[in-house]
Amino acid sequence: MTGGGDSTGGDGTGRDVGFYEGVHARPDGESSVRRCAAHAANLGYDGLVVRNHGDARSDVDLEAVSETADLDVVDGLEVRADSPEQASGYVGNYRPKYTVLLVHGGSNRMNRFAVEQDRVDVLAHPMRGDGDVNHVLAKAAAEHGVRLEFDFANVLRATGGRRVQALSDLRKLRELVEQYDAPYVVSAVGTSHRHLRGPRALAAVGETIGFSREQIHDGLREWGHIVARTREVRHPDFVEPGVRRGRYADRNDGSDSIGGVDR
Repeated sequence: MTGGGDSTGGDGTGRDVGFYEGVHARPDGESSVRRCAAHAANLGYDGLVVRNHGDARSDVDLEAVSETADLDVVDGLEVRADSPEQASGYVGNYRPKYTVLLVHGGSNRMNRFAVEQDRVDVLAHPMRGDGDVNHVLAKAAAEHGVRLEFDFANVLRATGGRRVQALSDLRKLRELVEQYDAPYVVSAVGTSHRHLRGPRALAAVGETIGFSREQIHDGLREWGHIVARTREVRHPDFVEPGVRRGRYADRNDGSDSIGGVDR
């Protein structure tokens, strides 16, 4: 089971990808983007995806926060809708505008919608509420490259029956992801900087419920794979994954090249 990217930490283009997390920041959460980013950097993260819902988007200058925190702060959006039809419109509208696009799961209808959309990066917290994942949805997620989220929020912050149910849900989802090699991400799904946990702490929690340390780390790196690939596709010289249209920096004859091959 891998996060869907290169398990060695690369993004498939030879570049290193570190650990990323996703957070709901103000006005969708309690803490500001700046405070979340500063805390994430202190915890050892290389990047932070601001994943606010569409009706609570942040207008903070993420580039400025990135420079201050020395952390890659990424524009994400979590689509929350009343129906798949409404969600489809939101996905079409927001996909070109955000680097990471999630769909708010937790119902069977929304879960099924999300895993069948090539334009969706992540199905967020699919096991919450009345939501569930079965072999059909896991296969669809693998086919369409939609990452299933291992949501550690209730394991970390709930008690009693809710925590027991969350543990059971994570075990079931892990088994399906392993069986069908579905891509995935890992998150504490924080709504405050205080909810963030470092990669080592999340791995320790994961190991107590049957994950390996490498599985948790792969799921944290996968956020970075999404970011790198979206940015690559948006590059004006993009031709196909790993190939850009351009010129040799050390050539003076002006000949075009694609992926190192003269055209």
